[in-house]
Amino acid sequence: MQGDEERDAKSAMLRGLRLRCPSCGRGRLLSGYLKVKDSCACCGQALHHASVDDGPAYFTLMVVAAIIFPLFGVIYAVGEPEPIWVALSMMVLATVLALLILPRVKGVFIGLQWAKRLFGF
Repeated sequence: MQGDEERDAKSAMLRGLRLRCPSCGRGRLLSGYLKVKDSCACCGQALHHASVDDGPAYFTLMVVAAIIFPLFGVIYAVGEPEPIWVALSMMVLATVLALLILPRVKGVFIGLQWAKRLFGF
């Protein structure tokens, strides 16, 4: 059967991390911030099958927490800053990190789904 060859999950996930098509690596994966394109403009690979739901959000939350919580400890170990300023700066940092990381994690999830032929890929 045509198309039964093994797909490389690592390269597909890296392409997704760069927000590129998991098949060719050239076309854009998302239109806008988080909306998945219907198909790749370069190779024609259908992308509308992607069903990533809440996975990227949960994973992004874990990554941001793994960065923010140790940073709290370091800040308080080094000195005694005003708690309100630490809280505000950490909220801003957490928000910016989440906004930067979320589309890339979604791309990684789509790349993995494509490589494993899940959800009609």
